[in-house]
Amino acid sequence: MTEAATAERVLDVREIPPYQRHEIIPRLFDQLAVGAAMQIVVDHDPLPLRQFFAAVHGEDCEWSYLKQGPDVWRVRLRRAA
Repeated sequence: MTEAATAERVLDVREIPPYQRHEIIPRLFDQLAVGAAMQIVVDHDPLPLRQFFAAVHGEDCEWSYLKQGPDVWRVRLRRAA
């Protein structure tokens, strides 16, 4: 595993109520330095969150699925600029 991969914060939000997730995840993303990334783990496809990041951050947020279901989704959010 690379140093960058081990430095990424992994946030498992499966036990956090949805309204809190949508407050926590953007706040943590806003704290990322350029080039840094974080991962989120959820129990469904977080497409609404992806749409939120696209609308608010545009190309500043690089979104990549690391795992896509059926029970767990893992997504990397990277601050590009």
